Amino acid sequence: MSIKYNVMIQKEENWYVAKCIDNNVASQGKTIEEAMQNLKEALELYTQTEKPEQPKDVFITTLEVAV
Repeated sequence: MSIKYNVMIQKEENWYVAKCIDNNVASQGKTIEEAMQNLKEALELYTQTEKPEQPKDVFITTLEVAV
């Protein structure tokens, strides 16, 4: 069985932080690929102890606000 999770990646100084927005599991890496691989491993460990649920569809965009 496999599940597709929704993931957000942010650059923070010298690291890329990959965060699953469905369950708040996160990991990091020096590259996007490394962060994604580390997150995949973290999610595999997470689903060993938590019952995996199919994530909801999400729409992510940016919004400009005058300040």
